Amino acid sequence: MSKFSDYDFKGKKALIRVDFNVPLDADFNITDDTRMKATIPTIKKVLNDGGSVILMSHLGRPKDGPTDKYSLKHLVKHLFELLNPGNTTPAIGEASTRVFFANNCVGEQAGMTANMLRPGEVLLLENLRFHKEEEAGDEAFAEKLSKLGDAYVNDAFGTAHRAHASTAVIAKFFSPGNKMFGLLMNDEVKSAEKVLHNAEKPFCAIIGGAKVSDKILIIENLLQRATDIIIGGGMAYTFIKARGGKIGSSLCEDDRLQTALDILERAKQKNVSIHLPEDSVIADKFAADANTQICPSDAIPDGWMGLDIGPKATGIFNEVIVKSKTILWNGPMGVFEMEKFQAGTKAVAQSVAASTTNGAFSLVGGGDSVAAVNKFNLADKVSYVSTGGGAMLEYFEGKVLPGIAAING
Repeated sequence: MSKFSDYDFKGKKALIRVDFNVPLDADFNITDDTRMKATIPTIKKVLNDGGSVILMSHLGRPKDGPTDKYSLKHLVKHLFELLNPGNTTPAIGEASTRVFFANNCVGEQAGMTANMLRPGEVLLLENLRFHKEEEAGDEAFAEKLSKLGDAYVNDAFGTAHRAHASTAVIAKFFSPGNKMFGLLMNDEVKSAEKVLHNAEKPFCAIIGGAKVSDKILIIENLLQRATDIIIGGGMAYTFIKARGGKIGSSLCEDDRLQTALDILERAKQKNVSIHLPEDSVIADKFAADANTQICPSDAIPDGWMGLDIGPKATGIFNEVIVKSKTILWNGPMGVFEMEKFQAGTKAVAQSVAASTTNGAFSLVGGGDSVAAVNKFNLADKVSYVSTGGGAMLEYFEGKVLPGIAAING
């Protein structure tokens, strides 16, 4: 494996796997360009060295081959703007990074455009998932892709947990000196490693979201490492019911009650403090205009449901977070998309930011947690915001990620 920052791309074509799986509105405008922005430093390093860049990505989950809705052509204009800030319509002769688009990721046009690419230019290939061979991890397809570049750079942490042609299989067609992680991937892996293997204590993991079943493995792995685990969101009510609490019509996985009790018992044996919300903001329906009140989380009346943590829980969680030296946050505390139920998630985000200011290392990952820190303008107040939801989750579950193993192997 070569180190990206030491590699000289002068005269080379860098084939970079990026994660441009960004959300688009009905008019194909990008509504959140976090993932695109995150990989710009990697692209710029290659261009500044005097190399050219060929980008490959997927977008969405197209089922039946090429579909306009999932075409990466909708991203070309914004990619140009990110690479040429303030220069949306370059004058003739004005130096700017040119961005080309190939209407396929393999085949004659892709090959010809890649061959004609000059130093300082960028080519974006069409959606990899328009070919079923991508997700199947097809070796022949991976080999076709590999022929487009001189060096392979994986900068797509968001897809590192997939053994796809462009994320794992392709690496075998490059020598160890010509395959590497990009700057984003490197930072992602470094931040995750720091939390998982070199966490300074006290280490607090904040786990939220709807279902215990989605987070069992990550909680079990964190029981070996964390000093405190805060559990919020819908999944908290499964734990509360398991302990004999009344949760009204709050979200609950009845088939996971024993699992919740087992986790609480193991935490006790390992001297890990599990913090469940003492009180909740409850509502008489799942709606923005619902009637609300605050009550103990284990005494929710019939017909009412917990949709956020309450003020007492917020205060207790804050005390735990601000004394922590390492913080992992994955999952919101409530239905923060609705204004009535966002106070808990916002307070946790502010506590994480405050603790970071006091010297803690904080890693925020998972789509909803990232959306929350962005919504409350706190992304630059935490140590690291991960772009990989599913990948980060699997990494913290202790799984080997194929996209990382392919470069390291």
